[in-house]
Amino acid sequence: MVAVIGLGYVGLTLAAALIDAGVAIVGYDTCEPRTASIRAGSMPFYEPGLHETVTRGLDEGSLQIMETLPARLPEIVVLCVGTPASGAGHGPDLEPLKLALTSIAPRLADGALVIVRSTVPVGTTRGLALPALSGRTSSPALAYCPERTIQGSALTELRMLPQIVGGYDRRSAELAATLFARLTDQVVHVSSLEAAEMVKLVCNAHTDVLYGFGNEVALLAEGLGLDAWEIIDAANCHYPRPDLHFPGYVGGSCLTKDPYFLLSSLNPPGSAPSEWSLVATARRLNERVPYHIAHRTLECLEKLDLRPDQSTVMLCGIAYKGVPQTDDVRGCAAVPIAERLRRSVQEVLAHDFIVEPEVMNSLGFTSVSLEEGIARAQACVFVNNHPGYQRKEVTDMLRSVGRPFAVVDVWNLLDEKGFADLYGFIYSCFGHG
Repeated sequence: MVAVIGLGYVGLTLAAALIDAGVAIVGYDTCEPRTASIRAGSMPFYEPGLHETVTRGLDEGSLQIMETLPARLPEIVVLCVGTPASGAGHGPDLEPLKLALTSIAPRLADGALVIVRSTVPVGTTRGLALPALSGRTSSPALAYCPERTIQGSALTELRMLPQIVGGYDRRSAELAATLFARLTDQVVHVSSLEAAEMVKLVCNAHTDVLYGFGNEVALLAEGLGLDAWEIIDAANCHYPRPDLHFPGYVGGSCLTKDPYFLLSSLNPPGSAPSEWSLVATARRLNERVPYHIAHRTLECLEKLDLRPDQSTVMLCGIAYKGVPQTDDVRGCAAVPIAERLRRSVQEVLAHDFIVEPEVMNSLGFTSVSLEEGIARAQACVFVNNHPGYQRKEVTDMLRSVGRPFAVVDVWNLLDEKGFADLYGFIYSCFGHG
């Protein structure tokens, strides 16, 4: 049996994958509404295949959900608690991890293995977890094994992706590898806890840098009156070098915080990174994109001779991404875009195919259907790349507006030529000069 501490996007999907692999799970979370919801068969977030696996585990007894830790924990405990970025310096909030370690330490059996799976700066597992466990046992078994899945494909990737294992010692590494070998035949051993921690951070920082270059190309193309999508598509065509990424917002809880966690591993949180830091520069550039989109939206309204303070804007795609589908709004572009627009426009509406209306309303949006939003708004911003926005009926609705109207397309979802002959219609795509 394995105890999974923290039943969010990381913990609950890991529990489900292990259940599928024949491992009995005790799942623990301090959020009673969340545990009650899971026990009732209602998942706290959208993830394909999660509901079926979790409810089967509950029905068969291979999954127990608790909000109170037992007096004695199983021989393997996996910590999947959140470690959000906090403050102006985007440093890690490690209090949830500290609390989890304090809670489990007196309940561990001698020789029990603790696996940290939460994302942390390099050195955290040795500096924070090891002292907490050493006070409990003279021979702590401790490993860091990062989560690297993408939301919307988490269960598939847990079975497919190599699992990274960094152990405090050989015994710790072997125990952790044995567990993850239940999921995949690709277990990659690294030399230390710190090496495993850094693997997770450099993976996401690398992705952020690659996407950042695509956004840089978009900004350059706009200034030069060119089409970044055409340029990148032509550059990639049958060319045997690494592909250029197309522009678009870089969001989510990982890509928006992990570069900062990587930098804070060397520099204290809040301190300025080196002026030569590619990671820091890419992150700042990607954070600029939502404000650039908001500015272009206001420019479009002005070109239509519409007063922004009398205009309504609808944001389409509130989740941080549209492919694969997710309902996760952490690190989404819609929030900073709306923050900037609300200084100038009358109202900001919101639509999403996956995010629940009450979640959008809690973020300060007015949730609407596509039909209602297009009828009420003077501008529509396609914020994420959900394929539903490319359906013909959406284009038809936009073409039939019959009044001055602006479309701002962050992901080049729509065909600009389809709107070229519409009087009083502006189509503006990120990366099109």
